[in-house]
This record gives sequence, C-alpha cells and structure tokens, in this order.
Amino acid sequence: MPLHFVAWRDTMSKYAITFGEDRFYSMGGMPSDKIIEILSGEQGVSVDASVVAQEKEDAFEKLIDQLPTLDDVVDVARRHHGRMPMAVASGGIRTIVNRQLDQMGITDLFAAVVTAEDTQRHKPEPDVFLEAARQLGLDPTKCLVFEDSPLGFQAADAAGMQWIDVRPYHPESGS
Repeated sequence: MPLHFVAWRDTMSKYAITFGEDRFYSMGGMPSDKIIEILSGEQGVSVDASVVAQEKEDAFEKLIDQLPTLDDVVDVARRHHGRMPMAVASGGIRTIVNRQLDQMGITDLFAAVVTAEDTQRHKPEPDVFLEAARQLGLDPTKCLVFEDSPLGFQAADAAGMQWIDVRPYHPESGS
C-alpha cells in the first residue's frame, strides 16, 4: 500500500487532485477508476478516469521493484501451501496483482487469483472474497482473510469471513 500511495500522490498531483494518505487508505481495495471518478467529482476536476487510472498503474509499475514483502504474512502462506487452499482476492487489476506476486516470488502459493476484473461490485461489497471462496470450493464462513484496508474489512465481514489486519506487519508501519 505505501508504494501505491506514492504512485497515487504523484499521479493525482499532475491533475491538481488532492488525495491525502488517510483518504487513500480509507479507499483501499476500490478500483482506481472509481477512486478517480469520486475524487475528481468532489474536487470539480474534469479528467478521463480510465486514462488517469492507467497513468497511476504505470507509475506503480515503475516502483514495483521496491515492493517489500510482508515476511510474517508470506511465512503464513508458505507454511500453509499444500495444506489448505489459498487465494488472492484483490481490488487491483490482474496485471498489477500478478506482477506483485511474481516480484515477491509467491505466485505458486495460490490456487486462485481474483481481481477487480472478475466481479461487477467491489470492496466494500463482498464479491471478490465470495468469488475466491467459490473458485476454491469453500464455504465463505470457513475462510480467513488477510487484509490491509477498511473497505476490505467491511467486505470480509459482508462475506461472513473472519479477517486479520496485516497493516501492523508492514515494515514501514508504525502500528
């Protein structure tokens, strides 16, 4: 998330759109074009949300080699690989999510990867988590979500899933 914030901050500043860090984290898990539509509408700035969203994703891709691994979370995934089905359920776009997983060397740990393209509704709606459970053949109430945003916590709750807030495990986190 911190690298995404840098990409957001740099991209939005080109358009004189204010996007503070607190607001950024409160919208985590929401597709980029929707965030841009909301912010530009609130701030009276006319932009093509899909073009600006692509600019933001391009900016993030330039930073992806700086992506830190949440070692404690990755260790949990590695310990449980092959012992229980696991999926990635993200509000991000597939190409970026796959690049992040590749960068961390953990792509093969997950039986399913569900992204913003796979559902009509996005966090805080539960659809991405419910789709991941469906692809794994699991009862959603038997799933545990590792999440880093308030919208994701709401989505997990709405899916009937328990969740763990991974933000305290981020190397730059003060929590």
